[in-house]
Amino acid sequence: MTDTVEMKQGGVADKAKEAYFTASQGQLIWARFKRNRAAMIAGFALLLMILMGLFAPFLSPYNPTIAGIDKDYRNGPPQMPMFCDQNGCSLRPFLHTLERKRSLTTLRWETTVNTEKRRYVQFFVPGWEYRVGAFGIDLPGRSFDFTSRGLAFDTHLFGIEEGGIHIFGTDGTGKDVFSRTLHAIWTSLAVGTLGVFIAFVLALIIGGIAGYYGGWIDSILQMVTDAVRTVPQIPLFMALAAFIPDEWSSETRFFFISIILGLVGWPTLARRVRTHLLTERSQEYVLAAQLCGASSSHVIRRHLLPSFTSYIIVDLMISFPYMVRTETALSFIGLGLKDPVNSLGALLQNVSKADVLKNYQWEAIPVIFFVALVLAFVFVGDGLRDAADPYSKSKK
Repeated sequence: MTDTVEMKQGGVADKAKEAYFTASQGQLIWARFKRNRAAMIAGFALLLMILMGLFAPFLSPYNPTIAGIDKDYRNGPPQMPMFCDQNGCSLRPFLHTLERKRSLTTLRWETTVNTEKRRYVQFFVPGWEYRVGAFGIDLPGRSFDFTSRGLAFDTHLFGIEEGGIHIFGTDGTGKDVFSRTLHAIWTSLAVGTLGVFIAFVLALIIGGIAGYYGGWIDSILQMVTDAVRTVPQIPLFMALAAFIPDEWSSETRFFFISIILGLVGWPTLARRVRTHLLTERSQEYVLAAQLCGASSSHVIRRHLLPSFTSYIIVDLMISFPYMVRTETALSFIGLGLKDPVNSLGALLQNVSKADVLKNYQWEAIPVIFFVALVLAFVFVGDGLRDAADPYSKSKK
């Protein structure tokens, strides 16, 4: 009996060793990444926020632009649905009815809560129309798509029988903070994605050419790389902000900011690609490919860069929080995206006002999502970096 148990355990161990030695690079990285608890939690949080941004129009009960203003509930506190009150409990969540009356003493409109009347929350309700395209970006006033106008929908996850429901409250103009936050997450992610893509392409091209050919080509490209790295970004952005015409549309400003972020964010990855190719270009598999008549572009694209894939992915993941943080900082100081565009930086502009911090603290809720988004990217990037390193302690 003991011999049988030992044989089974030995068979399981042999299969585990065989699976380890036959696993692909991606499978090994994923296996080591799963052992990092902090990275996994951050990964789930990041995936949740990405899905929230992706399905922002469906999850948002109201249009986050001027069209979605609630004139009767400006600077209103968050409204949390309840199931019980002094009149009893209900299986359906509800809010109390708000009544707006003019005060006889101050002659101002005042909002009072009528606890005797309920407004029940409804799900999958019709509302404002939005479009979903294959490669669309939802910007104020229109749906901008790369390929098509997409499909039009007007169904939203939740709503209420009458009046409004604002679970994160409203701002000074009456716009729903919850809807604006979801759309801001998607806008900031879209800016970061486009900026990272531009930086990624430039880094692979410039770093690949410099590392593969070396010599005077490498010297010239390194001079260009160092010149870009030494450009002070804040004065550069201030000069570009002065260059941007006020009549530019939201889409034009969006793509301009993304392109600028990409053009100043490629040198770090380019130097890493160059260093890797300088050490790998003299390897036997590269010489074999050259002797077989492979072109330089083929050798770089099919042999050298794939050996560096895991580190490129990690570098891209770490670059995302930098891009999102830069866009947020630019929008916060008024050099990036501005209202009515819903970006995290544009929303954080309201938090800097003393009146908001003192009386309307719920308008600072987007700050929580911004911090969570950046931290999630950082933890996931660190986890991928450790998992991609074959000498990392995380694999033990």
